[in-house]
Amino acid sequence: MTPTESDTIWVTQEAYDRLAAELDHLKNEVRADITAKIAAARDEGDLKENGGYHAAREEQGKTEARIRQLEDMLRRAEVGEAPADDGLVEPGMKITIRFEGDTDTETFLLGSRELLSMDSSVDLDIYSPTSPLGVAISGKKVGDSATYEAPNGKTLSVEIVDAKPF
Repeated sequence: MTPTESDTIWVTQEAYDRLAAELDHLKNEVRADITAKIAAARDEGDLKENGGYHAAREEQGKTEARIRQLEDMLRRAEVGEAPADDGLVEPGMKITIRFEGDTDTETFLLGSRELLSMDSSVDLDIYSPTSPLGVAISGKKVGDSATYEAPNGKTLSVEIVDAKPF
């Protein structure tokens, strides 16, 4: 399967390396630990009422799901430099917008949630660059306006108030 532009996940080299390290850790140390737990629980006898066995199998399922998720993300990842601080809206930017007719602003990360997971203390919404809003504002500069169609069919207009690298 060839990734299309909408399948691509933009990440910095730092984020890519962190995800690759997590994948390596899960595939090696964590898998070995879970296998040992399952073997030890099997040695205890009756598996039907063996809580340790069932807990280890559940942990194994969650770990394998995360491994598949990381492999998919890394396969689709496009590694790039952090965007320049030039006010241009692009993936990896923290964007502040104001909806037409509103005085409140909304700030979010334009990119993938993996960028945000690098710092769990940050509380930002994340919008994909391929979302209707993401497509409408990409390439715009601070002060520009953009119009897009929301999933409910309503046409919305926003003004870009700020755009800084995350």
